[in-house]
Amino acid sequence: MATNKRVFTLRLEDEIFDKIGALATKEHRSMTNYIEFVLLKHIEEVEKAENEAVAEPQESGDEQTS
Repeated sequence: MATNKRVFTLRLEDEIFDKIGALATKEHRSMTNYIEFVLLKHIEEVEKAENEAVAEPQESGDEQTS
């Protein structure tokens, strides 16, 4: 099944990694899914507070250079 999600490395201290793992388990989610869920929730809160959408990412291949 094809996906349009990007893969990247995230470095975390052991304590933060363990806390995210515990929270994800409590929510019956994988760590990756939990991190995505929390980030999406945060983006919604920021957009609501600022009353505007956060810039949408560009399609790969359409990247602009400055």
